Amino acid sequence: MKKLLDSPFLEGSGIELIANNGFIVETDFGEVPVDRLTMVTKEGEFGLTFIHRHHGEDGKTTPPHKVNYRANVSAAAAARPEFVLTIHSVGTLIEGLPPGSLGLAADIIDFTGIVSTFHDDDAVHFDLSNHFRPALRTQLRPLITQSQSGISFGKEGQVVEHIVAQMPGPQFETVAEIEALFRLGATTVGMTLSPEARLVCEKKLGQVALLVASNWAVGRHPDGPDIKVDHESVEAQAEQLHKLIWQSITTLINGCI
Repeated sequence: MKKLLDSPFLEGSGIELIANNGFIVETDFGEVPVDRLTMVTKEGEFGLTFIHRHHGEDGKTTPPHKVNYRANVSAAAAARPEFVLTIHSVGTLIEGLPPGSLGLAADIIDFTGIVSTFHDDDAVHFDLSNHFRPALRTQLRPLITQSQSGISFGKEGQVVEHIVAQMPGPQFETVAEIEALFRLGATTVGMTLSPEARLVCEKKLGQVALLVASNWAVGRHPDGPDIKVDHESVEAQAEQLHKLIWQSITTLINGCI
């Protein structure tokens, strides 16, 4: 989502970008490149911190199973944000969130067994039962609902809030895995949300997670279960939603100032 910073979608939001400074944040878990945007409204100046989750060396994109989540979340927490907004490309299991549409995470299913914590040396427990802040989701629900009126959502209609099944990647899932996750209640599947959300929770930060429906999960395509998933189409679909993502960001900002 690095290209999101190059998208001129602030027009009409009442927010003006006046500076964009890139720098490195040193954390206990490694270095994190950060873009710090200085923005202004009639209420005054404020800062917006962007972290590219998959940042890597020499322009490479770090695969999901190698992302340094502890460093990224530590860098985000160092900015002392009012809330954390995260963006995730997901596969969709239902017609109510077709590729090209946007949703919100309401909860997670994670049976990967991958531990994500800042507390390796002492048992510290955190409550994830209502982690994705309802107030932030409420602010975004009207925008998401209204802005996608031209999309066909099938017989069930548009579904805005979703259960995200966590898978480790980097491969896409099997047909059997998707069927099992759907039967357990998942409506989307992704590779990055759960480890990140658990760490954000441990930092006691509010979070809202935008879900970019980039592809039909394998076996769930309305035209038949044999339709293949390819990486290039996933990336292309995600980039088409930059305008709506920016509108979501500015909606949350305007709700906090």
